[in-house]
Amino acid sequence: MYFSSLAKSPVHRAQAPGELNEAGANPSRVPTIGLPLRNLKAKDLHDSFNELHHGHRHEAIDIMAARGTPVLAVVDGKIEKLFVSKAGGNTIYEFDNSHTYCYYYAHLDRYADGLSEGTQISRGTLIGYVGSSGNASPNAPHLHFAIYRLGAKPRWWKGVPMNPYPILLANLSGDYRATESHSNTFR
Repeated sequence: MYFSSLAKSPVHRAQAPGELNEAGANPSRVPTIGLPLRNLKAKDLHDSFNELHHGHRHEAIDIMAARGTPVLAVVDGKIEKLFVSKAGGNTIYEFDNSHTYCYYYAHLDRYADGLSEGTQISRGTLIGYVGSSGNASPNAPHLHFAIYRLGAKPRWWKGVPMNPYPILLANLSGDYRATESHSNTFR
C-alpha cells in the first residue's frame, strides 16, 4: 500500500515561519537531501507528483533505473520501518534525525544486507536496490520516492506529502553528487 493511502490526511496546527517543532526542527523549511541514486541527472526526473496512479494522486516521483541499481539514503537518520505491501512491494520508511521528515522508497528489488528497523544511517548509505516489486510493471524497474512532513507525533504511516521533484532538481543544480559514503556500514 502506498504511504498516502494508509491513513487520512492529518490535521496540523499551522506553524509560524521559523517556529521550531517539538523535535527542535523548522518544518516550514524545505529539506536538504542527497540523491537517492548515484549519477542521477535532471533528465532522469519526471514530475509525476500530481498525476493519477491506480486511481489516486501519486504524491511521489518514479525514477526509472536498471534493476539492481543501488538506492542510497538521502539524509542522516533512522530506518523507521521496513514494510512489504501489495502496492509498494519492498519499501523503506526513513526518518531524518529531527523526526521532521519521512523519506519513502518503494518497489525495491531487495534491501541492503544487514538493514533492519532502527538502523541509524548516514546520507549516502546503501539501503536497497531498484526493482519492480509490488504493483510495478516487471518490465519497468524504478524507484518510487516520496517525502512526507511529519506531525508532532511522528508515525511512519502519517504525514503531509511534499513534492520531491523540485527538491531533487535543486540538489542537481548544485555541486552535490550522490556517493555511497558508508556502503553497507550501519551504526
